[in-house]
Amino acid sequence: QVRLVESGGGLVQPGGSLRLACAASGFPFGMAALSWHRQALGTEREEVARISIMSTTTHYADSVLGRFEISRDDAMRTVYLQMNNLKPEDTAVYYCHARDSWGQGTQVTVSA
Repeated sequence: QVRLVESGGGLVQPGGSLRLACAASGFPFGMAALSWHRQALGTEREEVARISIMSTTTHYADSVLGRFEISRDDAMRTVYLQMNNLKPEDTAVYYCHARDSWGQGTQVTVSA
């Protein structure tokens, strides 16, 4: 059974940084593409970043390009999202996704 557990969310001021982590279990982590998504209140869930097997390729939404970085540690079975220069419009619940499964989400709030 796939299990994804996000952590690292919180309240941060504009311009600040947060690092999200997603600990995974229940599937061959090293053989899975991984992604982060977010959903702001009243909007649809959108993909923020994804990373391929062996970190060969990464892809980012235009809105976060140059500010966010996705990475993975296969030994730790964890995928990260480093978020820098955060903006109020980054406020959302952030979800980890792998093998057609979702984590429970972690709230990120960017506000002065």
